[in-house]
Amino acid sequence: MDFTTALGDEIYPLMWTLFSLFIGIALAVDIGALGKINQFIRKIDRRYNKSKYRLSQDLKLSSSQSVSKELTVQQGKEEQQEQRQIFRRALIWTILWISLAGIFAGIVFVTLGSDKALLFVTGYAIEKSLSVDNMFVFLLIFSTLAIPHVYQHKVLMAGILSAIAMRIGLILAGVSLLESFHWMIYIFGGLLLFTAIRMLVQKKEKKIEIEKNIAVRIMKRFIPVSLEIHSSRFLSRKNGILYATPMLVALVIVEMTDLVFALDSIPAILAITTDPFIVITSNIFAILGLRSLYFLLAGMMEKFYYLKPGLALVLFFIGTKMVASEFYKIPIMISLVVIFGILAIAMILSFIRSRSPAIMIDKGK
Repeated sequence: MDFTTALGDEIYPLMWTLFSLFIGIALAVDIGALGKINQFIRKIDRRYNKSKYRLSQDLKLSSSQSVSKELTVQQGKEEQQEQRQIFRRALIWTILWISLAGIFAGIVFVTLGSDKALLFVTGYAIEKSLSVDNMFVFLLIFSTLAIPHVYQHKVLMAGILSAIAMRIGLILAGVSLLESFHWMIYIFGGLLLFTAIRMLVQKKEKKIEIEKNIAVRIMKRFIPVSLEIHSSRFLSRKNGILYATPMLVALVIVEMTDLVFALDSIPAILAITTDPFIVITSNIFAILGLRSLYFLLAGMMEKFYYLKPGLALVLFFIGTKMVASEFYKIPIMISLVVIFGILAIAMILSFIRSRSPAIMIDKGK
């Protein structure tokens, strides 16, 4: 008799407590780091305003091109230094969140057994991989709304924290549906197959049409929207009227986007396991590392040439597994090998293509 069987369901309250401690401590440190980032942003704001003032004064004093060129070079150096700091912080937090997930997987292995640990790792890998695809949309949102790089932290942190609460509700609803209505497995499987096909045929969007976006149209019914960025605030007051800033518009679109992605990713994890503990913990660990991973990979997004087809194949495999589960259950280890294999091949092919001389020459043009 193994350790899990001996303890039965009594182990789960302990595991929930451990999970809460893990997430609580890490979030407290991360939010503390976010406070430092906000101070950093305010410092940049002040520096930027002073720089604009100096530039205007210098242009008044002299029309010489050398003055403006020197100021431009200085601003460029400052921006490069800020980018390096953001990248370094993102790298540290990405490693930290992945390490925490790995440690927790080890605890699951010791307390709940190897099968549950494999399920946790598989669920984490699926959600993490799909979240990378989510980042393409985040990049599109921020570029369309011209959200400065230093302000994006605030939008993503607020979006991720609210997304966690939304996903927990969706996961519990999904588990309840599968347990109450067994035929829902075919609905979820069909949804995954449809998503996989859609990902393969969908054209890459160049920009988001803000005025036509359903989230923005709904928001405009409650508050007027201003697309001018003055600071990192979500709301601003102008002539006594409260306006939603591009920061709030970005947050609303991020939330709506995450809801759409959750409807794809949650059925994918439920195809692996319906254990709420495994689904929720793997999902939250993957989501909480999303902000740092975004800033780590933001400059390399376009190099993931074959990620979308790879993710489509993963979803197609999981959807097929779900639909065929009534006749044949694919072992967890085989599922894990197939999923990691597809993702590894997609990343290797992307790396090879990014190093291709033809691609490099193309970019040079």
